Amino acid sequence: MTEDASAKKDLAAVKGTKDILPKEVESWRALERLARETFELYGYRELRAPVFETTELFEKGTGATSDIVTKEMYTFTDKGGRSLTLRPEYTPSVVRAIIEHRLDLEVEPMRYYYMGPMFRYDKPQKGRYRQFHQVDIEVFGEKDAAVDAEIIEMADSLLRKLGVSGTETLVNSVGCRECRPAYSQALREAAGKRKSDLCPDCQRKAETNPLRIFDCKVESCQAAARSFPVIQDFLCGECLSHFNTLLVFLNQYRIPYRVEPRLVRGLDYYTKTTFEIVSSHLGAQNALLGGGRYDDMMKDFGGPDVCGIGFAMGMERVLAVAELAVPKRKSLYLAYLGDEAKKSGLELARYFRANGVECLVEFKDRGMKAHFGRANKLQAAWVLVVGEDEMKKSRFGLKEMATGRQVEGTREELLALLRDKVRGIEAPC
Repeated sequence: MTEDASAKKDLAAVKGTKDILPKEVESWRALERLARETFELYGYRELRAPVFETTELFEKGTGATSDIVTKEMYTFTDKGGRSLTLRPEYTPSVVRAIIEHRLDLEVEPMRYYYMGPMFRYDKPQKGRYRQFHQVDIEVFGEKDAAVDAEIIEMADSLLRKLGVSGTETLVNSVGCRECRPAYSQALREAAGKRKSDLCPDCQRKAETNPLRIFDCKVESCQAAARSFPVIQDFLCGECLSHFNTLLVFLNQYRIPYRVEPRLVRGLDYYTKTTFEIVSSHLGAQNALLGGGRYDDMMKDFGGPDVCGIGFAMGMERVLAVAELAVPKRKSLYLAYLGDEAKKSGLELARYFRANGVECLVEFKDRGMKAHFGRANKLQAAWVLVVGEDEMKKSRFGLKEMATGRQVEGTREELLALLRDKVRGIEAPC
């Protein structure tokens, strides 16, 4: 290995992480913008929580037997001897914030959205990283199945705005604490009869939490799970009514869906509704977003008896299949000749930026030909020429690179011209 190759290897990003480079960021920003706009149309407001919390919060909220807690959390002891964990998901943090700040007493509805990095030690694969990013939403205090359907409709609407096609919506009910114990016992008995077909991990799950067997990707475990009882046969009257009402509202929204009785999601706190929207373009790890209801979580944390529901959308996965129309940036490149022109150019750049025009000034001595060559490489939309003659007349040359059209004018006249070309630029300051 050469010295350069060795240095590059030493400086490489940690496995399971990924740099988001400037050319990619435009797509990320488009996704974030559309998500914010969509959620706020439905009355959601942004909430930002810390990137790490006490380990106990996630153990209690996410579930001690879940794969996230048993296998995937990034946990460390800080200098104060406290066990802290980088957030593997967002919901426990939001529940903690609601209880801590008594947001349940506020007038505003408890409808929140947030986006940012999550951390799980998992095998890196297409669309999945150890530091990954999610867009999440939560609704608290609304029990009606209509809000479950509205959340699914909102998710479907967002994906369509993002240009995502080839999706399927899967829905299920996982019951509640009244009816799920009987189902868990039936699963335990069924898994015992198929024990030899299960992987060692699922043999363990059969005793600790048999619903988690449905999460396994091993084909023999999936085949065995297909023979297990379905939860619809065990739902209590309230859970069955809630699920049927959800389907009524989904039909009203005209959203195609498939009832998937083995959809339990990977977290222990779900009750009643669970759902996923999956893609036909992602292989085995095909879930673009998923979520469900967690009506007992707030109470379990010592807070008020307030129900909740939400979903999380994987940003990397969505961007892998989205067809986003990212507008090309229209920037102004300032070409100056000499020190005095540089000073004058800086004032011009300040003026255009103050009025919403992206203006790039590079502080390198170049001839005018070199300036234009550089502007062409950078795909600048226009070049603003500042030289001795231009400063004397206070009239400057502007060239539109795509057409070659050249005009001359005062800074106010040129701004007016640029405002016609670029939407969103306001009147001059």
